Amino acid sequence: MKKNKIILKYCPNFYKIINFDFFEDDYISERLIFIYKNFIFNVDPENKEDLEIINQFDFVLNKYIEDYYFRKAMQDSMMNIKVQKSDNTIRDIAMSIINCFDSYESGYTRNIYFARWI
Repeated sequence: MKKNKIILKYCPNFYKIINFDFFEDDYISERLIFIYKNFIFNVDPENKEDLEIINQFDFVLNKYIEDYYFRKAMQDSMMNIKVQKSDNTIRDIAMSIINCFDSYESGYTRNIYFARWI
């Protein structure tokens, strides 16, 4: 129980992510939330590196929920993620998702339109 409290301290958007309503045929969102749940509760709370990763992963999934354009870009890039088999495959998938977010942030410029008042 104490382990879960420590982990949830690093996941401020946990309930928002878990309670996200997605469409029935949105398989990618379903799998992302499944990976999120499995990953954060299998992390050792003593490992600071893993706690930093779950904090980043929480931020990325919150961005996925809030930003429609990022969600579409993420769904496209999720089809191309390749992860090698290892002891901690879920951690590798989470790192790949974080890397997709980093590449999206570095390469995407949002178009901002200013309305002209007459």
